[in-house]
Amino acid sequence: MKVAYIYSESGSMRIPFIGADIPMFNRLAALGGKWNQLGHEFIFGKAMTASCFSREFPGIPFVWVNGNAPSPVRVYGFLERPWGKPTQSGEIKTGQANVQPILPDKLSEHWRKKLEAKLRSRKYSQRTLDAYLYNVRLLCRTLQKTPEEIQPDDVTDFLADLEKNKAYSASSINLAISGIKFFYKEVYKYKSILDQRRPRQDKRLPVVLSQAEIKKILAAEKNLKHRLLLMLVYASGLRVSEAVNLKCHDVDIDRKLVNIISGKGRKGRCTIMSETSIDTLINYCSQYETVNWLFPGVNPARHLSIRTAQRICELAFKKAGIKKNASIHSLRHSFATHLLESGTDIRYIKELLGHKSIRTTERYTHVARGKINRIVSPLDNIDRED
Repeated sequence: MKVAYIYSESGSMRIPFIGADIPMFNRLAALGGKWNQLGHEFIFGKAMTASCFSREFPGIPFVWVNGNAPSPVRVYGFLERPWGKPTQSGEIKTGQANVQPILPDKLSEHWRKKLEAKLRSRKYSQRTLDAYLYNVRLLCRTLQKTPEEIQPDDVTDFLADLEKNKAYSASSINLAISGIKFFYKEVYKYKSILDQRRPRQDKRLPVVLSQAEIKKILAAEKNLKHRLLLMLVYASGLRVSEAVNLKCHDVDIDRKLVNIISGKGRKGRCTIMSETSIDTLINYCSQYETVNWLFPGVNPARHLSIRTAQRICELAFKKAGIKKNASIHSLRHSFATHLLESGTDIRYIKELLGHKSIRTTERYTHVARGKINRIVSPLDNIDRED
């Protein structure tokens, strides 16, 4: 049985990690854990709590050790229930964290291995593999049924629970449906499950930053490595996953191109590179020893995690005083919008972004200013004489 040990000390959390559980390793890194190669452990700040670990790794028993607490040791998930005195709602109170009782896992090792083998044989990415395994496992645990016992109505109830009680977005529910459909079509061969309809996606306009805001962000970020990361995402229109996965040989300075070897949907493409980012890159390479990954993580053998890159961007926005509800992906949105506003053909922008359909790129026409800026509001003309 897999057991995790979490040590809370001096405002940080340590999670020793020994073994070859790659999905769990990747998930801990994505949650912001910093890998300590010498101690073979992940280090977290205060953000990692008992409730957070229980939510991210359902079904994994863990021991929480806090030397500063009156009761230094808490144990969760053994014998199919948490340890401690439950409240009337069935939750376990431990300091500031409320840990829900952990239900037993109903996805057998047999079905888990078959699903993983089928995904790997199709060359699905590790992130997709982890997501599909997680959602099928969550389906069985939430319903407390094995795959053989689950019926189409059960899946509908499960998805409704994700929306109502877990506040899943439409895209997250779609991801869960994709994982469940793949399992029942390709592994279990039960096609009735495939009739599940997908939820309607929210049609939200992308958040776009002005060029003045981009300039403030890059000026506020003093760390050269972090500034280059943000600069490349904006200057080349990269997804965050593409940026952190860049290797040194993917950047062609002579041709001013960035080669994306395996983008979304496992599609490769080339995109442009700016003179400013080239100068910053040359400066970066002269100060940092880069052998394989352009942006290595704490463990040089691995690249910077997506969550770390997102956190770098969040802090840069804060330092620059950006109040918009923006993320690192907003830099990519801004790249496309600014090109469109400058008169670049939308078909070229589609290729640079790696979109499959021109309809995806067309959404930037709704936020590009273009001729809209030349339209005068009727309020400004209200006092003018006819």
